[in-house]
Amino acid sequence: MTSKNKQLKYIVHLKPVKQQFMKEITLQIKFTEYEALTQLSEKDNNLIMKAREAAKNAYAPYSGFRVGAAVLLGNGIIVTGNNQENAAYPSGLCAERTALFYASAQYPKVSVVAIAISTINRTATPSDIAKPCGACRQVMAEYEDLAGKPVQIILDSTDRILILNGIDNLLPLRFKKEDVK
Repeated sequence: MTSKNKQLKYIVHLKPVKQQFMKEITLQIKFTEYEALTQLSEKDNNLIMKAREAAKNAYAPYSGFRVGAAVLLGNGIIVTGNNQENAAYPSGLCAERTALFYASAQYPKVSVVAIAISTINRTATPSDIAKPCGACRQVMAEYEDLAGKPVQIILDSTDRILILNGIDNLLPLRFKKEDVK
């Protein structure tokens, strides 16, 4: 089994109001696709197993869609979190933000190195590739900015695993600190 490097291309069309021209810009994202846990490093494999375990304990009585996240910190500690639903939607919280916020609260100023995300559906088997929502992607971007280097993002499923190096490969047109000044 070998890993596969893949690229997705997005075409963006910009059309200014005052001028009549169009400029086509291509954005590319890169990820590596693996077919099995056995192809991964021990570190990545362990992180995925922690995310899967966290997903089992998610509180998802309404959707049945359980998500687990495992965050590897710069000091070697792994912090996990899972989604927490609430009857008063949107009072719940996603697994990724649960884990990242807990990590930051317990280990302030310790950088995030990697995050693994895994999902389980109602039948308790890992489902399709875990895809973080927009809010979680933006929170990951904030912690990557704090770390000052790309955070490894591992998206897990039963038949494949995607590894992305940095949030720009998951959220290419994101908000940055400079955008809110």
